Amino acid sequence: MIKIAQKLKNQLRWLIISVAYDYSRIAIADYDLTDETLTLWLEDKHDFKNSLDECLQVDIKACEFAKIIKGENLNSYDGSKMHPTKNLIYKARIEINTPLRWHQDDAAIIEQQWAREAVLKAILTQLVETDAVGMYD
Repeated sequence: MIKIAQKLKNQLRWLIISVAYDYSRIAIADYDLTDETLTLWLEDKHDFKNSLDECLQVDIKACEFAKIIKGENLNSYDGSKMHPTKNLIYKARIEINTPLRWHQDDAAIIEQQWAREAVLKAILTQLVETDAVGMYD
């Protein structure tokens, strides 16, 4: 679960309302990844902004970004491994690299985009699910 401050939750709700609940209209205008933080700037695809200052800035801890990459299996693939002592082959997930290193060094541009979009999807899903649970409390 991604930690989202209440102020950011409110801003995300307004963004969702402004796109008329059409989540496919929410686009990642730009991003920045440091050792500690992934920053996404979000905007409405039907209302592109002139600068990043006009976009909604979302900061996520890099470790949470790494969990999403790992959870979506973006940094690994299905393959076969050989047991070191018993000489038998078994199916396993083979990790290409650690999640953040994979994003920076190994992932193609489209794979990097998929990873960032997975974060956006996780944030929006979490926001909607927590709002739905709150309605029934």
